[in-house]
Amino acid sequence: CSGNTMAAKGNSIVTSVVVRLFRVPLDQVLSDAKHGDHTHFELITTTVTTADGLEGVGYTYTGGKGGRAIKALIEDDLTPAILDQDSACIEKVWHDMQWRIHYVGRGGIASFSISAVDIALWDLKCQRAGLPLWKLAGGASGRVRCYGGGIDLHMTEDELLENIRKYRAQGHTAFKIKLGRPTVAEDLARTAAVRELIGPDATLMVDANMGWSVATAITASKGLAKLNVLWLEEPVIPDDFTGTKRVGDEGGIAIAGGENLHTIHEFTHAITVGRLDYPEPDASNIGGITGWLKVATLCEAHNLPVCSHGMQELHVSLLAAVPNAGWMEVHSFPIDKYTEAGPVTPTEGYALPPSIPGTGVRFLWDQLAPHEAK
Repeated sequence: CSGNTMAAKGNSIVTSVVVRLFRVPLDQVLSDAKHGDHTHFELITTTVTTADGLEGVGYTYTGGKGGRAIKALIEDDLTPAILDQDSACIEKVWHDMQWRIHYVGRGGIASFSISAVDIALWDLKCQRAGLPLWKLAGGASGRVRCYGGGIDLHMTEDELLENIRKYRAQGHTAFKIKLGRPTVAEDLARTAAVRELIGPDATLMVDANMGWSVATAITASKGLAKLNVLWLEEPVIPDDFTGTKRVGDEGGIAIAGGENLHTIHEFTHAITVGRLDYPEPDASNIGGITGWLKVATLCEAHNLPVCSHGMQELHVSLLAAVPNAGWMEVHSFPIDKYTEAGPVTPTEGYALPPSIPGTGVRFLWDQLAPHEAK
């Protein structure tokens, strides 16, 4: 994509970028082992307009902190890099953004910011092609396996079981719960109670949110393996690749993770040096759709399924696009509640991707407006 090409002189040139920040309250306080209580989530949207007036919308989200920094980074540093560029040249723009802020922000907030722009460019690309994202990005399947991902560590055992019943009523056949109570015995008891409720064959995952030491995680894993748990997610900090490998090898349980890995290189190390049986890239923080697809290809090369974390309204299309799709998390941050399509609703454990041209994520701006941060 050269600046001298005919395409670069045409309709797909970027003429404006508008960034907005929303702080959206949750219906109830949600808790996990490391992040504590969540009272709201932040939604940062990026609307990219091209010379012909076409608009693409991208976005990212946080657990309640960092949104203003992401907004500023997009406005101050990324917008100058993409104005007057050809929005169709996504790979070029993606690399330009990466290197523009690489020295001060490799991964982290930089990846969140790049994601919001990249998703907007893909929205434009799909609209121009007249195709839904899941087809343009690969079109491997028309449906996606999903599970209800609770943020439920604060709940009593009775409340936890009622939450599982709600997921089941919504059409879920697979479920994930949080671990990290004061003792491993309590975590195992809660897991056993859920197992008894859903039956011996239903899929059950657990997530420790980096709350354990390697030794504690190994001890817990041995108990969890007896309860037919599909995976243990983030047993220790994501930087401890060798420790994570020990947990999987010595604990006898599959390992999932990826929401805290924000570059393709971190995923490479997690897979080749550590252990990652169910990689879970999040398009909101891995460099958008471009970054997510790179991780999916990496997973395929290592004969691994690719899964997802959060933003189910977008990931349903990405997982439907790739041949090695694993599981899609239906997250407890209800971004999809504020979209035209509404909440992702599975049927017998499967969700369908949107069929409209674009990413399929169309926000209800009037419903978000009361939550905009000024």
